[in-house]
Amino acid sequence: QVQLVESGGGLVQAGGSLRLSCAPSGSIFSITAMGWYRQAPGKQRELVASITNGRTTNYADSVNGRFTISRDNAKNTVYLQMNRLKLEDTAVYYCAGHRMDWGWYYWGQGTQVTVSS
Repeated sequence: QVQLVESGGGLVQAGGSLRLSCAPSGSIFSITAMGWYRQAPGKQRELVASITNGRTTNYADSVNGRFTISRDNAKNTVYLQMNRLKLEDTAVYYCAGHRMDWGWYYWGQGTQVTVSS
């Protein structure tokens, strides 16, 4: 079934905060980085944030300074802390795992984040 499972999505007012979580469903292999993508209807899917095994983080300009990606290896979980949310942050958010030699290979089913005015 699904390889990764996201949770924590929901409805939040602009300016509010939300934290997404992601954990594997079953075994995944050769992971070099984890990331969060998002996609709004009619728009391209974009990489929001990523974190490598070496703990290097990268953020899209649209969320830089507002979102924080982190991981807890003991719990095998990756998080996306979203602060000062804006209307344009509304999207389905997908957890993704980067597999060596395969690119972004593992995916979750997505969790809806809706920011209201």
